[in-house]
Amino acid sequence: MSTQTKTNSTPDLGLSADNVEGVVTILKRLLADEQVLYNRLRNYHWNVVGMEFGPLHALFQVQYEGLTTDIDDIAERIRQLGAVVPGTMSEYLQAASLSENPGVYPDAPTMVKNLTNDHEAIIRNLRTDLRAADEQYDDMGTSDFLTGLMEKHEKSAWLLRAHIEQR
Repeated sequence: MSTQTKTNSTPDLGLSADNVEGVVTILKRLLADEQVLYNRLRNYHWNVVGMEFGPLHALFQVQYEGLTTDIDDIAERIRQLGAVVPGTMSEYLQAASLSENPGVYPDAPTMVKNLTNDHEAIIRNLRTDLRAADEQYDDMGTSDFLTGLMEKHEKSAWLLRAHIEQR
């Protein structure tokens, strides 16, 4: 286990050090993606304008508040596996698969589309990662944990799509 991952008291959870390292890598990228999405939701919450202001302002708040709990749960899962949790924006941006767009303030429909795309990107990663946690790293607990997070992102993406879908 690398020095960046290992803590002074690594738990004996029936997983090899390599398997823990693999799962922690997955969780750290997920944590980073969740932080980028959280910041985008806050940005859009603050900057949304137009006829959809009220419902979108409220929806973005519900989503970023939900992510607050998920982010904490991911960090705690990393700690349960005996690893150190990254905690700076530079670490998150380095590990994230999502990217930021500084200085860009899109219109409301584009905000919804961007957020939907972010949730769907996280869902695609989670589908791969939950299988890897189970099949490659023998960590069914993390796989189950990731499944629950995937379902939350699926619901969030659906709620956003409902704002832009046309009949």
